[in-house]
Amino acid sequence: MRAMVLDAARTPLRAARLPDPEPGPGQVLVRVHACGVCRTDLHIVDGELERPALPLVPGHQVVGEVVGRGERLTSGVRVGVPWLGWVCGECRYCVSGRENFCDRARFTGYDVDGGYAELVVADERFCFPLPDGYPDERAAPLLCAGLIGYRALRLVGDGEALGLYGFGASAHLVCQVAVAQGRRVFAGTRAGDDESQQLARSLGATWAGDASAGPPEELDAVIVFAPVGALVPAALGHVRKGGTVVCAGIHMSDIPSFPYELLWGERSVRSVANLTRADGHEFLALASDIPLRVEVETFALEDANEALARLRSGALLGAAVLLP
Repeated sequence: MRAMVLDAARTPLRAARLPDPEPGPGQVLVRVHACGVCRTDLHIVDGELERPALPLVPGHQVVGEVVGRGERLTSGVRVGVPWLGWVCGECRYCVSGRENFCDRARFTGYDVDGGYAELVVADERFCFPLPDGYPDERAAPLLCAGLIGYRALRLVGDGEALGLYGFGASAHLVCQVAVAQGRRVFAGTRAGDDESQQLARSLGATWAGDASAGPPEELDAVIVFAPVGALVPAALGHVRKGGTVVCAGIHMSDIPSFPYELLWGERSVRSVANLTRADGHEFLALASDIPLRVEVETFALEDANEALARLRSGALLGAAVLLP
């Protein structure tokens, strides 16, 4: 099969021909139709997540067709393969419904080969049925940008005035869910990013502008999607007393020191870690009820390095998706 392989951090992916993977017990073989390019992939390639199983095929927003039958999923079924690929089921986190914290978890495109390939093997218990109405390339971003964004949205509570800082793949989906819930969305972007601001407004945002400068009023909560630690104290300065700042990425630059005054007033800062299968089923059911506009830019599999470079530079509008 054709695949893009990471041999070492901070090196370009290598186009390769690999043997077709063989599914084991409880696994399915999936023919990849589309794979989203996530900022987590970029953190892996750039060496910011330090323990990938090298050499590695990245990619964890996989949409494809089951071609090797498992015990529950039959051939021909369209499925999504997400970041969470396996958990132990026995630790204190798994038995308490917090499998996203499992210390032995395996992650697709990090611990096991992912979807930057023509074929991928996945544990069928961690594959999601996908809602109708989303072509393959538009379903792919739902599997991480959508899922992690939705988990972050749940953590902010019922706040009506919501900031989304870093208006990319996740935020443009979460914006639509939040608007459908009756919230007002304030989209924070890099200064001068007119395209992202225009996209935010077109998706129902009340305001769009420079995240560092902040919105025209106090907010109930902010979700920080951009991996920029300096936005955390900035966001704390933008939320009212009792407000929450949620850091939605798996990696972020260091958060600079800030005066206690920004945290006082029962403000809180918290992070989002991975996802649970329950998150996935709940969000994908929601995506069936709320027709989400998924902005994508597609790339051929062999152009994965270009897609990563555009993500790194901030040149993408919406999500990047590879088509094998």
